Amino acid sequence: MSGIPPVHPAKRGRDLRTISLVGLAHGTSHFFHMLLPPLFPVFKASFGLSYAELGLLVTLFFAISGIGQALAGFLVDRVGARPVLFAALGCFVVAATSAALAQGYGGLLVAAALAGLGNSPFHPVDFTILNQRVSQPRLGHAYSVHGISGNLGWAVAPLVVLGISGMTGSWRWAMAACALWALALLVLLLWQRDAVDDRANDHGRGTRVDETAEPSLAFLRLPSVWLCFSFFFFSTCALTAILSFAGPALQKVYGLPIELASTVVTGYMVFGIVGLLVGGFLAVRASRLERLIGACLAGSATLLALVGTGWLPGAMAIGVAALAGFGTGLAGPSRDLLIKRASPPGATGRVYGTVYSGLDLGFAVSAPVFGAVLDGGNPGGVFFGAALALALGVAFASLIGVRVGTTRPVVA
Repeated sequence: MSGIPPVHPAKRGRDLRTISLVGLAHGTSHFFHMLLPPLFPVFKASFGLSYAELGLLVTLFFAISGIGQALAGFLVDRVGARPVLFAALGCFVVAATSAALAQGYGGLLVAAALAGLGNSPFHPVDFTILNQRVSQPRLGHAYSVHGISGNLGWAVAPLVVLGISGMTGSWRWAMAACALWALALLVLLLWQRDAVDDRANDHGRGTRVDETAEPSLAFLRLPSVWLCFSFFFFSTCALTAILSFAGPALQKVYGLPIELASTVVTGYMVFGIVGLLVGGFLAVRASRLERLIGACLAGSATLLALVGTGWLPGAMAIGVAALAGFGTGLAGPSRDLLIKRASPPGATGRVYGTVYSGLDLGFAVSAPVFGAVLDGGNPGGVFFGAALALALGVAFASLIGVRVGTTRPVVA
């Protein structure tokens, strides 16, 4: 880091404005991941649905998001990140409005599909803006804020959705409030559009696709890209178990009230935020990022497996499961820096779009699987399955380090 020039105070202010706005948008995208899952018990009772059917809502969301994310990377590299970001927020407004008007399972499917479409561009959009506009010395911290905002979105969503539903006596008002939030954020970003313009920056990085770079699909030949994709897939399978089914699973294993058991999601995200704060500093100092990632995820896997045994007192089980979020959060900034190192020049959007589609695929594939495990009377299997997925993530992180460690880091 000694070879990087200091950041001018004026540029520092512009960095902070860009980081804050991108973080707010990213937190909103994660909030919309959880637009429907907090209400699964309500939908189950109101519409006579199974957890497997409810899991398919998650599958639809992330199947559309995953396919769209890979395609959005090319679109971002071609037309820029800012207009794609505005369109994505517009999709969220329509998705939440559709959810508020849903009259059954079909209406929920429509809302999930629209929300998935809105979610699809966020990672290629966010990382393109950050990589282009934020000064190099602040980039690791920008990744940390980006991850923290995502965890905050996940943590806040159950509290907001269930809180508004409880206060108003109707989950439809909660969906309407989510639509209003997305609309307000869209208006804010339109007002502050210069801060998220990836085609104009002050840091000497290219503002357009490098026409002399490799062909647009050449990055698909890089093994490191597919190793990152696989790492995201398995680590996200574990995350799916926590976000969608940890509350009902804890209720069944430990006999806890569902209101208390559901706080595990917020706790997991809060510990994840603490991990991200620490991880942002460790990532810029670690010589072997994959070792740091592996140690963090292995610790989280051990804690989740312990919860799955049913040996712990109920309140302690919630705390231990939540603590597992610290390890996954700690690994986050290092993970994002590994992906940046795997990105060839001029292909930031494409690489992030492809790699992060592994996240969407992980959600899409694992949600109905964990739902079926819960329906089948094996709630502890939710935590054992999450632990196994994290262990596989450790294996792929190690392989990423081997591949990327032999490649010169590049700035996209």
